[in-house]
Amino acid sequence: MRDLTGRVAVVTGGAGGIGRAMGERCAAEGMRVVLADVEQPVLDATVAELQAAGLDVSGVATDVADYASVERLRDQVLDRHGAVHLLCNNAGVGAGADGRMWEHDLNDWRWAVGVNVWGVVHGIRAFVPAMVAGGEEGHVVNTSSGNGGVAPLAGTPIYAVTKSAVVTLSECLYAQLQADTEGRVGASVLFPGPHMLRTGLFSSWRNRPADLASPTARRGSVEAFEERMAEAGVGVTYTPVEEVADQVVAAVRDQAFWILPKGGRSDEQISARAESMLARTNPTYISDVTG
Repeated sequence: MRDLTGRVAVVTGGAGGIGRAMGERCAAEGMRVVLADVEQPVLDATVAELQAAGLDVSGVATDVADYASVERLRDQVLDRHGAVHLLCNNAGVGAGADGRMWEHDLNDWRWAVGVNVWGVVHGIRAFVPAMVAGGEEGHVVNTSSGNGGVAPLAGTPIYAVTKSAVVTLSECLYAQLQADTEGRVGASVLFPGPHMLRTGLFSSWRNRPADLASPTARRGSVEAFEERMAEAGVGVTYTPVEEVADQVVAAVRDQAFWILPKGGRSDEQISARAESMLARTNPTYISDVTG
């Protein structure tokens, strides 16, 4: 999909962080962008700011863990624009669980899987049939993470499991779209990096549903995360979200499946994981740093 002008993009988790950056970047390319997010006030403010900058952006409050909500998003997009060409399944949460995975409250798992895995499944199920039937070029970008997709952090098992699932979902989606559309509709999986991103993921608890509350849930922050990492002797650097958005647009144009940071620790982790598998050695590349 080389020419993005006039095309329609939908970005979940679009009120802030990577989602907002992707939406803004797509709109700057001349796309008509619909941002979806569970936080209505923040979404409204983001849309107003981008519209004031002259960008064709609108917003639809959406809970990606609720399929009916994602269906309503799809219907509104199709009613307003008539088609969808780019779908970015980007919404995600951190589980907010400390300690060992066998001690995590089951609601921590339910919440993270509901958003990080089911959210992607819901996006695919709701939008891809229309993209395939539309007969035009299209692309799906699913946001994973180096924590899981490349090398999991043992301290964040729930998040790592969900993001690993997104990789496999994306690989299967890519293969099926290649077979059914001969590459007319493509797919990519995004690994933001090569370092961490300073986004609202660290305070995901603010949007946690009451019915999935946990008695041991951590109400974290970026600052608390940085402090824990410092205590573990790990320096944290951040990648600008705008840089990630540039990578996404380039991948869509090039029909590249892997959207990976170039160089840095990610390459070392990928190699270490593959070498461990081939040599049948124990996974010493996994860090026990708590995220």
